[in-house]
Amino acid sequence: MKKSDIKQLPEFYKKYILLNPDEALEQAFVSSIHQIESLDIQKLKRIGLQVYADGKWTIPTILQHLIDWERIFCYRTLIAVRNLPTIPEAHDENYMATQTTADALPIEQLIDELHQVRLSTQALFAGFTEEMLQLNCKFHTQQMSVLAMGFSILGHQIHHFNILQQRYFPLDTPS
Repeated sequence: MKKSDIKQLPEFYKKYILLNPDEALEQAFVSSIHQIESLDIQKLKRIGLQVYADGKWTIPTILQHLIDWERIFCYRTLIAVRNLPTIPEAHDENYMATQTTADALPIEQLIDELHQVRLSTQALFAGFTEEMLQLNCKFHTQQMSVLAMGFSILGHQIHHFNILQQRYFPLDTPS
């Protein structure tokens, strides 16, 4: 199924979903994996823990946020496709960011973990039928289809990679 097959865009998450091209979900996963594999590790290392403004997350924290957020959204998706009556609570990404050790980890380790999580998410979604992709995921005060969840996960990466490109990469000072 393609992005245009989403019947209703969730208000809060549509900013992420709309960042995806209108292609099949499977192809969108392939593109996202290529984006992860194309990250310039040397550039990320040179930027290190610099931030473009006070109070902003470091690149390692952004990568950890992507990993955490994806795992949470996969859990929410599983709740829906397994037809469990549970409605997962919200999570506070800013609080979670204060509880991570990402800044002490090698950037290669974080990129590898993001890559592995993405491959796992791709496999999860590959096992869903069209009927499952149209199921409604309910969580906290939000809801969206499983298909929208997939494109939201992918668009969330696009969003943060755009921020890296626009706001962090200019901090690169090659020696």
